[in-house]
Amino acid sequence: MKESVQMPDIYPLGEHCYVLQAPEPVTLPQQQKIWAIAEQLRARPEMIDVVPGMNNLTVRVQPNAVTHDGSDEYRDVCALFCHYWATDDMVLTAGRSLEIAVTFGGEAGPDLVSVAKHAGLSTDAVIRLYTAAEYRVYFLGFQPGFAYLGGLPEALHTPRHTSPRTKIPAGSVAIGGAQTGIYPNASPGGWQVIGRTDVVLFDPQRSQPSFWLPGDRVTFTVAEVDGD
Repeated sequence: MKESVQMPDIYPLGEHCYVLQAPEPVTLPQQQKIWAIAEQLRARPEMIDVVPGMNNLTVRVQPNAVTHDGSDEYRDVCALFCHYWATDDMVLTAGRSLEIAVTFGGEAGPDLVSVAKHAGLSTDAVIRLYTAAEYRVYFLGFQPGFAYLGGLPEALHTPRHTSPRTKIPAGSVAIGGAQTGIYPNASPGGWQVIGRTDVVLFDPQRSQPSFWLPGDRVTFTVAEVDGD
């Protein structure tokens, strides 16, 4: 007997905007389904914006473009979301394979030592664990080009700072709870900074401004290790 599919919550968000909120917990297969649904919806002419998030998907539709039988827009969007969510043969993106070189510790990674202490590991062990993992871009947000990466080894999960720094340099590689990411531009931030990269994560002059996209697979390599 086929196992029943747990359906998402769907609710309106402002005028002609709707959110698909997937069931908890966040998982990679569920996130992949969100990416696949986003691709399907982008091909539909009634969709103005399609924005995948962490365990959710937000769309903005042309006013009354979804309805065909006099029914209300919200009901029809719900039906569309549910149809795609229940479909088993969605084409899931494999994503590109990206590699990023990082200078760990020292001035480039002022929180590497505290992350190591929290994990009960040496700084070398933290770097080995961090660079051995493969990460996935779950979604882009916070800043243009900022990717929330899933796949951080559980031993490296570290709480954010209780008081955010007023300025974190561009290219800072950081850990925030169960996720990791890189600050594309200098900005305030509360994540634990363990290193820095020279990769330009967002350039509006490029044909694809963002260095990475949801679904991409990411690994980190060691460019250098600064002294503690």
